[in-house]
Amino acid sequence: MTLIEEPSSGGVGDVGELYGSLARRLEQIVRLDVRASDAVIEDACQFAWCRLLHHSHRVHRETVMAWLARTAVHEAFKLARRDRRELSLNVELEDGNEPEWAIAPATPEQLLERRERIDEVRGLPPRQQRFVWLHAVGLSYTEIGAHEGCTRRTVDRQLMLARQAIRDGSRSG
Repeated sequence: MTLIEEPSSGGVGDVGELYGSLARRLEQIVRLDVRASDAVIEDACQFAWCRLLHHSHRVHRETVMAWLARTAVHEAFKLARRDRRELSLNVELEDGNEPEWAIAPATPEQLLERRERIDEVRGLPPRQQRFVWLHAVGLSYTEIGAHEGCTRRTVDRQLMLARQAIRDGSRSG
């Protein structure tokens, strides 16, 4: 008895063989569909191949290229959006846009005030904390909703409740 059994009829068969024959073509297809860096394209293609390993029993050999292309293009768009959203501090510094905190050191009073504000956020329920931190790092309400799997209205409501809890806490303290 062999340790690796052949896939049931309809599966893609040997993924290694497919990789050798289709990998270059898959990368070309993704490059034509998505404008992104080489790293994003390569990561998206590798993601598609990994997903194929997981789903090889469900994907038919005659449709494998379309399945790989659709999976890789979807992943490439997702990775490209993430690259545009994430701020590179190195790029900002190279452009001469130094953040305020890098130019002037904070006074002890400013540091104390920042620590108190962080403590106020720590006192919130975990869900509200996540929403506050995601908003603090610059995500829009729509992006927070996508990240947390909720509507923009829910984001608005959770941030409003967090602000209210912080205001109420500062009045009583």
